[in-house]
Amino acid sequence: MPQTLAPPAPTPAQAPAPGTAPDPELRALAERHGLTVSGARPSLPEYTRQLWHRRHFITSFASAKLTAMYTTAKLGQLWQVLTPLLNAAVYYLIFGVLIGTKRGVHDFVPFLVTGVFIFTFLQNSVMAGTRAISGNLGLVRALHFPRACLPISFCLAQLQQLLFSMGVLGVILLCFGQVPTWSWLLVFPALALQFIFNTGLAMVMARLGSKTPDLAQLMPFIMRTWMYASGVMFSIDLILKDKAVPKFVEILLNANPAAVYIDLMRFALIDSFKANQLPHHVWAFAGGWALLMGVVGFVYFWKAEERYGRG
Repeated sequence: MPQTLAPPAPTPAQAPAPGTAPDPELRALAERHGLTVSGARPSLPEYTRQLWHRRHFITSFASAKLTAMYTTAKLGQLWQVLTPLLNAAVYYLIFGVLIGTKRGVHDFVPFLVTGVFIFTFLQNSVMAGTRAISGNLGLVRALHFPRACLPISFCLAQLQQLLFSMGVLGVILLCFGQVPTWSWLLVFPALALQFIFNTGLAMVMARLGSKTPDLAQLMPFIMRTWMYASGVMFSIDLILKDKAVPKFVEILLNANPAAVYIDLMRFALIDSFKANQLPHHVWAFAGGWALLMGVVGFVYFWKAEERYGRG
């Protein structure tokens, strides 16, 4: 009696590939009932509207992260101020006293503390953005919300921390003879532009960090190098004076966004930091960096919206 053979199993070529589009009937049925692909990326305008609708979640999440940051420390929220102050004290000892970068810089302590506070704002925003997705995978996988809420909320938490620290910075400025003037009001537009820049850069780093968690281990070295190139502990003009440095290097150092925002804050707060010490068109640089990084970072992050939290 001849043996009946079972029909051959479909070869890999015959098997439907995962992720292929549904057949036309299913597609038409889904469209008729308003169904969409699960986890599909919304359009950019719709994505922006979703973010705006969740603005209260963003602000609440930022405040919660800032409060939880120091809950295990005995001094609690005081570390928001103590950390940059201790960094400034160390930099003053090493660079100002031992290396002598304070020579030729008027009001060196306000000059240094302002630079440390503003660069710390940038550094913490970028570091928090790098871990925004990879460090919150449970939240990303459990709840549906625009993932940009995370890097934005982390940068907002750092802005809140900086504003808290600005009170201490004001006291330091007063103790070293700085009198409040109308120029102090320039702090607000300068910080607004830097916040937009920081947020855009944090979004870029959040997307990169979501796929490469090891990037978070590399970032401290990158940020330290950036700090040394931004004139935090010294005056870039004095360092470059009488040195045979190519012109493009001088342009790059002065156009460095970290140096631009630090210079704007020093110009606003320190009487001896005059306009002739600022790079040409410094406000154009500050606005251009904020616009460029804000738009590029937002679009770059949105492009991978449907892939965050997936293996």
